Amino acid sequence: MDPLDRLRSVGRRITDPAELIAQQVAERVIELLVGALDINGLAARVDLNAVLRRVDLDEILTRIDVNVLLKRVDMSILLDKIDMNAVLDRVDVGAVVDRVDFNDVVRRIDMDALVEQADLGAVIARSSGGAAGEALDLARSQAVGLDQFIDRWVRRMFRRKHPDPLAPPALLPARAEQ
Repeated sequence: MDPLDRLRSVGRRITDPAELIAQQVAERVIELLVGALDINGLAARVDLNAVLRRVDLDEILTRIDVNVLLKRVDMSILLDKIDMNAVLDRVDVGAVVDRVDFNDVVRRIDMDALVEQADLGAVIARSSGGAAGEALDLARSQAVGLDQFIDRWVRRMFRRKHPDPLAPPALLPARAEQ
């Protein structure tokens, strides 16, 4: 047997119980210290700005899975908080329109469905009715002008000084008798 083994054995018999006692004393001291601390007071003394300056946000962001984060976002609540008018004010509509391929848009239109939904008879009737009404109004105004022209020549031929009544006597408003 090695003489050092004997010394080690004696040392262990002394240090093991002392180490166990030191461990128990340390645990009790920490327990008393934590119980005596005012956590709110301690937190109030911490300079959070100084702590946050030491945090590497880039390191934290590299660990975040953005897709998982976006799945947890309630988009309707987010959209309720957005001022869409302010967003649209920042949009360059001209640039958006320049990017639109209108030929492609027209190719996508189902013309058969569009014709089925449109009441072409009513459209044609309105457009032709409007044109016919304008033509009739023009003809009437021309007829009135021709009638006045003929009336002037007839009065000259018969040398009448007083113009004829504008309408038959039954249609003229009743004149107050004097």
